Amino acid sequence: MPDLTPVRFYAILDTGYVGPDQWAEKCRQLIAGGADLVQVRAKAETLDERRRLLHAILPLFDPDSNLSPHGRPPRLIVNDDIDLCLEYPGLGLHVGQDDLPVTEARRRLGPERILGLSTHSIEQAENAISLVSQLSYFAVGPVFPTPTKPDYSSVGLELVEHVAGRRPPLPFFCIGGIKLTNVRDVLRAGAKRVVVVSEVLQAPDSAKAVSAFRRILAD
Repeated sequence: MPDLTPVRFYAILDTGYVGPDQWAEKCRQLIAGGADLVQVRAKAETLDERRRLLHAILPLFDPDSNLSPHGRPPRLIVNDDIDLCLEYPGLGLHVGQDDLPVTEARRRLGPERILGLSTHSIEQAENAISLVSQLSYFAVGPVFPTPTKPDYSSVGLELVEHVAGRRPPLPFFCIGGIKLTNVRDVLRAGAKRVVVVSEVLQAPDSAKAVSAFRRILAD
């Protein structure tokens, strides 16, 4: 599996915030700002619509692309659509607690692709840690209230502190309501990596917003 230890900033390109007419440009900005991972999240769209959205941004992830300040494009991940994921070599997959089970997803993906899991409690985080041979990473959240996940109660910094204290053998990301005004609180709780959605997608210049987060994460 790819080593995600150096990864710090994970962006999500979400159709809840970005329309088709801005899809490719917003993705270009996320990459230019220095996102290490980019996830395509299109919950309300059909498979064909998700495929079209993916096709619109795939050229931005060409290995010869010079968009990223890292000198290499970020890894691209699909949310909860293993059939779409398997159509394209190298794409990763992210699943939630109610999606395809991790063991089945890994069996179908094979050993080389990125596979991530959402967790929302101590029990779920502990289960993710036990799946170290299957997962590439897991996410903890929502840390703060967020309109992206209105049906989920925020888990608070206490869960972040618990997971960080476990020193898990695979990377974990904090997600949910993370902004430039509170990301340092998340880091003080023990996190090293964050997923940010609305704060960068709604910014007039998403590249500048991502760069601002990366500067804080590098401190």
